[in-house]
Amino acid sequence: MKTPSRLSTVLHGLLHMAGQVEPMTSDTLAQCLHTNPVVVRRTMASLRHAGLVQSVRGHGGGWSLARPLSAISLRDVYAALQESVTLKVDIGARIGEPHAQCLVERAVTRVLADVYREAEAMLVARLGEISLQALLLDIGDGAPFIAGGLPPLPPIRSHP
Repeated sequence: MKTPSRLSTVLHGLLHMAGQVEPMTSDTLAQCLHTNPVVVRRTMASLRHAGLVQSVRGHGGGWSLARPLSAISLRDVYAALQESVTLKVDIGARIGEPHAQCLVERAVTRVLADVYREAEAMLVARLGEISLQALLLDIGDGAPFIAGGLPPLPPIRSHP
């Protein structure tokens, strides 16, 4: 799951899980996500700790959603991953670096750090407005992975 954002990859996996009647194994999820089952297990453990997924061991076991799609927001997943999309900004000049005492660098770093924090706060707020159910509905009718008695999905909504 080495992508610019694990969030998109994990959301992809969660929506595949939502379309399954039985739990999905780490191997099956790894195939869907083009990654290693060990990476899936490690990532899913974070989601399980946050109460978003559950696991069953043994034959017939695997991963499944712990809550309805409507009760899981994108912010919940983002928080469970403990991932920040902001750029890593060094707010305080580091001791021993050649530019540590440069007032210009310190001012630029301080202003950018504030801007990045504000941008992330806006992103997190928006993620909280979107549920996995809404994301699933945006896929459209006939999504191939839907199984097990889910109602037909409406067509993809046009966006202005």
